Amino acid sequence: MEIPPLFKQGASARVRVTVFALISVVMLVVDARMHVLGTLRQALGTALYPFQTVAMIPRDAFTNSSEYFSSLASLQKENRELRQQQIVNAQLMQQESLLAAENAQLRKLLDMQQKVPVKSIVGEILYDARDPFTRKIILNRGSQQGVMPGQPVIDDVGIVGQVTRVFPFSSEVTLLTDKDQAIPVQVLRNGLRSVAYGRGQTGALDLRFMPSNADIQKGDVLVTSGIDGVYPPGLSVASVALVETRSADAFARIVCRPLAGIDRHRQLLILLVDQNLPPRPEPDVIDEKSAKLFKRRLRDSTRDNGGEETTPAPKDKPAEERKGSASVTTPAKPAGAAAATTTPATGAKAATAATGAAKPAAKESAR
Repeated sequence: MEIPPLFKQGASARVRVTVFALISVVMLVVDARMHVLGTLRQALGTALYPFQTVAMIPRDAFTNSSEYFSSLASLQKENRELRQQQIVNAQLMQQESLLAAENAQLRKLLDMQQKVPVKSIVGEILYDARDPFTRKIILNRGSQQGVMPGQPVIDDVGIVGQVTRVFPFSSEVTLLTDKDQAIPVQVLRNGLRSVAYGRGQTGALDLRFMPSNADIQKGDVLVTSGIDGVYPPGLSVASVALVETRSADAFARIVCRPLAGIDRHRQLLILLVDQNLPPRPEPDVIDEKSAKLFKRRLRDSTRDNGGEETTPAPKDKPAEERKGSASVTTPAKPAGAAAATTTPATGAKAATAATGAAKPAAKESAR
């Protein structure tokens, strides 16, 4: 029985594998020794390249889409990180600027501390006072550091204020522009002395009770005079900003602007000036006994000069004599005698009393 062609069997699979393997080995040896298959390989690669590109399109599309989404997520994350880093850098830059300004201010205070002849310490402003109608600040230096009431406070330019209250670890400073603050000053150009008063919230100073013809001009610099014993002399205070004179006013209107950074700096210099000043002399008190003795001596001197006793004026009589003068009639003396007893010590009042005494004398003689 003959096998149909569809089911005809040729060489076995083992034989074919062996044959093709031998052919491959021969071709490898020939290509390695003679290099005759390089051109054929290039031609086959060029012919198969379009098919390779078409076959790799799905893979490339999937790879590109995944890379797109991953790169977008990474860019957004990087953008957030850069923004956060920018905020941190901005804060660091502001702090650096603040520290640089503070360092410059401290250097200026150090130079000022070397120029001032008295001992001083650096204080930092903690906060403003609670009263909105005053110009006061609180410093972080107190009695434990040697601060006392009345000591001046300055910056690198001039006077800022004065210590008014002291606590163990803090102190209250009244600024120069407070409405209750006054400081003796003098004009640097000609040495004219005056007193500068604060104007409160306006941040300016007034030179009060200055005559209209005073030699002061706009732009003059005012410094401490030192006559009060509190502020060292020669420290800058203010500059004259406005001078107004009117013919109808006896005093000029003079407005000054402080030279120191009253509202700007945070570090200030406290001058540890010794406030142990000698006490003020007490006013002379004359008791009633001394006053009577003085009047008796005055009458004796008047008697010696005029030759006869003079009746004291009603103002010079004791209280008991003035009370009884309404009921007791005093014999009048001639007008000439009264006029003769008038001395320069009694003055015009004594002469008036003598004239009044002459009128009763005339009435008595008429009776």
